[in-house]
Amino acid sequence: MKKKLITIAIDSPAAAGAGTQAKMIAKHYNLFHLDTGKLYRYIGLLKLENPKKFSLNFIKKKIKKLKFKKLSTKKLLSDEVAVSASLISKIHYVRKAILSFQRKSAYSPPKKFDGSVLDGRDITHRVVPDAFIKLYITARVNQRAKRRFKELKKLEKRVNYQEILKSIKNRDKSDRMRPLKLGKLIKTKDSILINTTNLTKKACFLKIKKIIDKKLNKWKYIKT
Repeated sequence: MKKKLITIAIDSPAAAGAGTQAKMIAKHYNLFHLDTGKLYRYIGLLKLENPKKFSLNFIKKKIKKLKFKKLSTKKLLSDEVAVSASLISKIHYVRKAILSFQRKSAYSPPKKFDGSVLDGRDITHRVVPDAFIKLYITARVNQRAKRRFKELKKLEKRVNYQEILKSIKNRDKSDRMRPLKLGKLIKTKDSILINTTNLTKKACFLKIKKIIDKKLNKWKYIKT
C-alpha cells in the first residue's frame, strides 16, 4: 500500500510552545519540521547584510539555493535579526517569495520523512490549507511571558519580565491586526485548539498525539 503523506499545520501566538511541540511531533512521527519563523529571520539577516542588494529577485535567488542547515545558524538568534525579521515579514513580496519554499517543504519533504510539520502564524489558512491535521496552540499571555523570561534567562541574557510581557502583548496585537495576506494570526474553524497554559511539555504532546493517532487510524495509514 502506498504511504500517504502526513501534513501537520500549526499556528500560534508568540511563546505558546508550538515550536517545542512541532519538534516532538516531528521526531515521533518521522516528519520533516520547518519552523517558518526562521525563514523570516534568515531573510531579515540577508537584509542586514545586503541592504543595497535587497529586492524581490535577490530574495528569490537566495531562497532557491537555501539549504536547511542555514536555518540553524546562531546568527538568526540575535535581537537585531529578530527586529529585522519582524519588519520584513510585513512586506508582501517577501511573504510571497517565501510561500513557495514553505509549500515545497510541506508537500515535498526529503524522502526519508513520512510527511511534514510546519509551525508559524499563517500555516493553517495560507501555507497548508488542506493539512491532514491543523492545530492552534495557545496559552494565557502571562504564562507565555514567564516561559519566554525563563528561556532568555537560560541564555544568560539580561531580561525584565514586565518588558517581555509588554512585548508579547504588542506582538499579539500586531499579529491579529495584520491583513490575511501578511500573515494575520487567526484560528481557522477546522483547527483544533490546544491550550498549553496548565500543561507540561509532555502532557501537551500526549494530548496532541492522541488527536493525531485517532485520525491516523481513521485514515488507515500504515506506518512502516
